Amino acid sequence: MSKRIVVIGGGVIGLAVAHACVSRGHRVTVVERDAADRDAGCSYANAGMIVPSHFVPLASPGMAALALRWMLDPESPFHLKLRASADLVDWGWKFWRACTKEHVARAAPLLRDLHLASRARYEEWAAQWGNRFDFVESGMLVLCRTEHALEEEARVAKFARDLGMPANVLSAKDVGEIEPDIRTSVAGAIHFPRDARLVPARLMSALRDETKRIGVELRHGVEVRSVRVDGARIAAVETGDGSITADEFVLCAGIWSSSLARKLGLSLPMQAGKGYSLTVEKPAQTMRTCAILSEARAAVTPMGGTLRFGGTMEITGNDETVDDARVRGIVKSIGSYFPDMTPDVLASATIRTGLRPCSPDGLPYIGRFARYANLSAATGHAMMGVSLAPITGTLIAQALSGEPTSIPIAALSPDRYARSHVEATKGRAVAIETRIG
Repeated sequence: MSKRIVVIGGGVIGLAVAHACVSRGHRVTVVERDAADRDAGCSYANAGMIVPSHFVPLASPGMAALALRWMLDPESPFHLKLRASADLVDWGWKFWRACTKEHVARAAPLLRDLHLASRARYEEWAAQWGNRFDFVESGMLVLCRTEHALEEEARVAKFARDLGMPANVLSAKDVGEIEPDIRTSVAGAIHFPRDARLVPARLMSALRDETKRIGVELRHGVEVRSVRVDGARIAAVETGDGSITADEFVLCAGIWSSSLARKLGLSLPMQAGKGYSLTVEKPAQTMRTCAILSEARAAVTPMGGTLRFGGTMEITGNDETVDDARVRGIVKSIGSYFPDMTPDVLASATIRTGLRPCSPDGLPYIGRFARYANLSAATGHAMMGVSLAPITGTLIAQALSGEPTSIPIAALSPDRYARSHVEATKGRAVAIETRIG
């Protein structure tokens, strides 16, 4: 049965959801607060990597201690701006609780399956759309400056092979043979041959064109101001452009999804993990694969004749401004792996930021909320938004169509942190619903 669906958020996740839903015969309107010509934010400023290699969630053993150690260094890969925020304290506690071996053991096979299914969908899109977004099956290198880092990454590679994912340990000489066009200073690398890359801006352009072609209504520059509730259902969203009714509503607004959920008495804990990208036009040296700089927690991708570097995880609230100290940290990191990428070379790079929506356990929120029969979430993907967009769209479309999902999504439920929130807000849930309605 065809349904009328409103997708709140027109980034890569929202467009992927819209495309998948219309492909199943539904009528879809996408409501996006930013203008159509925006070229910043997570969907544009990312490293363009499709990463089956990223099966270890952000919340993993040792990450909480590492984050605390880095926190006081303004140029480190991680920075937390301390502020009086109950949400930040709550998120930090949940993150710390999730940093266990048991959580990684449960999450890794699921993330593997999600990434591989998404990669397969990208292959289909590339074939169907004339590869307008420059999808390249290049593999990925995890570059290690030190033997210690190489040993640690080799353990991850073994874990990958145990999961059925190919991963090879390379020497510095091997790296030079794979990347002959750029000088590196590394002890070695791990090669993940199933990873791929694309150009984010071209992907967004292709998704916009293809969703419109098959009948999606895209409404840019339209912000959801409130939500009208009718009992256990969402009746409409109220926007600056009027009221929009539908049978189903999907929350795909990235980090802003949390505040919209809170207005409905729902708990969707996330923090904005601000990342930076530096794009060098016409670099004198470039790469053939994409790469992760292990110790620096940064990335590098050849991208349509440019070379893009990305990095940092800055927990500072919903703030998209550029912090010069963070940029200096990325520049220093780049130079330590690529000696010819000096500060002078990087001085002309285009700098962009994006607010990654980070859940406490490092897993996205995908699926229906229990409290409202026609409200779903597709958000919280952190650094994996582009990589997981196609499969996220497929899973939401399957759920809204009444089909079994092709990958079990119980562990991704948007209600997985709901119990504590319901107990904390028990006395005011009715008032919240009345105010919005």
